[in-house]
Amino acid sequence: MTIIEATGLTKTYRSKSGPVRALAGLDLSVPRGSVKALLGPNGAGKTTVVKMLTTLIRPDAGTAFVDGIDVAADPKSVRRIIGVSGQYAAVDENLTGFENLEMVGRLYHLGGTASRRRAQELIDLFELTAAGNRPVKGFSGGMRRRIDLAGALVINPKVLFLDEPTTGLDPRSRIALWAVIKRLVADGTTVLLTTQYLEEADQLADDIVVIDDGRVIAEGTSDQLKAQIGGHRLELALVEGDDGPAAREILARYGAGVPTSTSDGRGLEVAVIDGPHALKHVLSELGAANIRLHDAGMRRPTLDDVFLKLTGHKADRAADAAEDGELEKSK
Repeated sequence: MTIIEATGLTKTYRSKSGPVRALAGLDLSVPRGSVKALLGPNGAGKTTVVKMLTTLIRPDAGTAFVDGIDVAADPKSVRRIIGVSGQYAAVDENLTGFENLEMVGRLYHLGGTASRRRAQELIDLFELTAAGNRPVKGFSGGMRRRIDLAGALVINPKVLFLDEPTTGLDPRSRIALWAVIKRLVADGTTVLLTTQYLEEADQLADDIVVIDDGRVIAEGTSDQLKAQIGGHRLELALVEGDDGPAAREILARYGAGVPTSTSDGRGLEVAVIDGPHALKHVLSELGAANIRLHDAGMRRPTLDDVFLKLTGHKADRAADAAEDGELEKSK
């Protein structure tokens, strides 16, 4: 059964340079008890989708339902069953971690005793016992993020919306937060996650929706999306940069596309159909040409490969501004 269902969501913002389309008829369906990742470049429409589904803005057209409740017609009922953690930790720095969570409980009218009990449960869940009675202003970025996420769980929401939850965190804090999210899903929470981190979508999501220019351009599991571009990738790390042109020519003879620089800029890579066959011949020709290598290898496509293949560009600044709420709503 689906718990989130959206059809034809449309949204346009107004800027000094003219209208900026954030969503252009987007459809979305999220099964109950799953993790759906919205993946896309800045300005693709991810944050706008979350704001609509969490009742913060209204669509210009289209419909959206959360657990059967019309988001536009009955926003109060939607807010009673969802939790939201935005891109920036919404915490009071002068309160302790425990006090922040207790305050959220009171805002939800849980009462004093229930609010304190729930706050302590969440402090324990997020492994913040040693820091729970310290002011948040002394917390690290990862600890602030955990308190913010804990606040979104005070009412045990049916659906949890996470808008780029690990942005700015170090790798250790990111992995720790992933573990918490996995535990929540195992307990039955449905999660809609937006992210720019390909690894994050790979780690957490049952299903991935790729958004660009306000539309869904691809959807499937991580493996299904990777299968769309097929084959393998050959990667070379050259000892001498001057050997680049000759190595590119060799790769081009066996590749299924044009050789490009690797993401770190220090090597070359190319898509191939038959990885083992291509690697064997490429290494033979490189040796005959006296081109020395630090490393050579073959790998499957990653979500990074899929993402670049599907989108092919970065979003413009006007769209970025619209996503960040810098533009006024069009009329």
